[in-house]
Parts: sequence; C-alpha cells; structure tokens
Amino acid sequence: MSFKKALSAGAVLALLLGADACQAFSFALIGDQEYDDSQAARFPNLREDINADPSIAFVIHDGDIKSGSSPCSDALFRARRAEFDAFAKPFIYVFGDNEWTDCHRAGAGRYNPLERLAKLRAIFHPYGSPSLGVESLSLERQGRDYPENLRWTQGGAMFVTLNIPGSNDGLASTGNAAWDAANRAEEAIRKRRNLAWLRESFALAQRGGLAGLMLVIQANPWDAIPTSGLTAYQDFLAALAAETRAFGKPVVLVHGDSHYFRIDKPLPTVPFDPKLPTQPMPWENPAPRLENFTRVETFGTVNAHWLKVTVERDDPGVFTFQQRIVQKNVVPAP
Repeated sequence: MSFKKALSAGAVLALLLGADACQAFSFALIGDQEYDDSQAARFPNLREDINADPSIAFVIHDGDIKSGSSPCSDALFRARRAEFDAFAKPFIYVFGDNEWTDCHRAGAGRYNPLERLAKLRAIFHPYGSPSLGVESLSLERQGRDYPENLRWTQGGAMFVTLNIPGSNDGLASTGNAAWDAANRAEEAIRKRRNLAWLRESFALAQRGGLAGLMLVIQANPWDAIPTSGLTAYQDFLAALAAETRAFGKPVVLVHGDSHYFRIDKPLPTVPFDPKLPTQPMPWENPAPRLENFTRVETFGTVNAHWLKVTVERDDPGVFTFQQRIVQKNVVPAP
C-alpha cells in the first residue's frame, strides 16, 4: 500500500473513531428555497432562526437555490454562496436540478447544464475545502472530479451526500441533441461514482461500528409526476435497499425536490428490480417496509421553515426530528 493510501485510510479511521463518538448533538435541514423575490425575502428569517439556536452543530441544504426557470448566472451563484457563508455554523450544500440540469431553459439563460455543473463545483465545492459557513467543518470528498460528494461523521453517525438531482437525474431532454448526448454520458459516469460512494460509505460505517447513517440527495426518487419518467433512480433505490438491509441499523434518506414536507417509510422489504421499466409507487407496493429506513423530505418554496434533527447514539432510532416553524415566515390563511 502506498503512503498516500495508508494516510487516507488512517484519516478515515480517525474520522470514524473521533472523540465525539458518543456525544448527542443537533443539526438543521433545509431545502428548496428562494424561488422568487418574495421567497428570497424570507430566507434571512430562516437563517436568523437557525443561527439563534445554540444547539445546532451544522446545517444541510438539500438543493434548489432558485426556481427552475430563473437565471442560472454566476452572479446568482455567488450571491447564494455569500448567503450560505452567513450561517453561523458549518453549512453543507447539495446541488439541485434547478441550478444545473434545468439551466438549458429559456428563462434560466439557455446554459449548457454541464458547464453550470462545473461552475457550481468551482464556487461551492472547491476540492480540499471545508464546509461553507462562518464556522467550518472538515469534509471528506470523493475526489477532484466529484468534490460535491461528501462524507463526515459526528456523534456516532455518518453523513453522506450524493449528486442525484431531479429532472430524472439530469436525463430530461434539453432540446439540444448534442447536449442531451453529453448529459447521458455524464449521468452514466456520475451514477457509477454515486453508487461506489454509497457502498463504500455503508462499509465504512459498518466497519467503524457507527450507530446510524444519513444520506442526502436532492431528487425525490419516488416522485409520481410522471411515474413512468423516473427511470434513472432505480439502480440507486436497489442499492440503497440492499445496503440498508445489510447495515441493519437506522438509515435516513433526506431529499427535497417535490416541496412536500414528510417523514415516512417508503422502502419495501422486497428488493427492487432495476430491469423493470418503472417501480411501483410506495403506496402501491403491499410488501412490508424496511423498518430501519426513514425518508425525510424537507420544507420548501413558500414554506420557509426547517427541521431540527437530534442524533443520540444510544437511542434505538438514533435520529429524531422536530419541525421548526419560523414565525416570521408563516403565510397567513386566506
């Protein structure tokens, strides 16, 4: 084994066996914010509410920092970066489809989606950098080519981010044949890297004796609008189900995308068959659920609120969830 590889393995082991292994802590989940000017005006209230909670260790944003038809400009990306850096605690941002896969739209500026992905990486996830935010958190990155795929541990739990956006994982047509071909090639490679990162993370969590694992992506892989169009997530769901069964301890998948706050258990015990053209929606599948798996979809769009998650290694569920309604952002009833 080379010195570089040995150092990397040692760093991972130190990460897993850190001094905070048994200390309970809390963090914040947000997503799908600032779709228009009125929503952008509420974002400082959301940040203020989170910053006012001294128990928060870090903040995770599960993607969509603008609407799918608003400009995907460098200026907007830099403005969002400045907003995220104003959070008092470490801030982790997962890419959404609105800020790269959908940037081919006329209202978004007719950008090449892959060029926008490269720009997002340069602005938000330079390789080797820590988290965003006033305070920073050291993060393990998958590599120079996928710096947005992150991993870290705290309080006996592992946290993993994957670049899995909506718009069928970036396969929705742009109307440009050359761009579509490039997007298909990119998605195939990214999917392989995502699955490798997923499996490696579960293996490390198992080896390190960690109590739970949380995955964060942007896409809702069970979004039924339209059911037949979501073909790109089946390999991920099959791998997720297999790894969750083998891990045998609490696993949480966090996502945004469909703007509907929920906490449920949609993953069946019957393995997914990635060869099927579509999978049955969770409510159509009569199989028992994987009880150690929980799906969380964050608040979004007009609902500018957040979710407080507490991690306690010795709690049977490891992760507990509390809705945090930002009073300044409550929309009056008509």
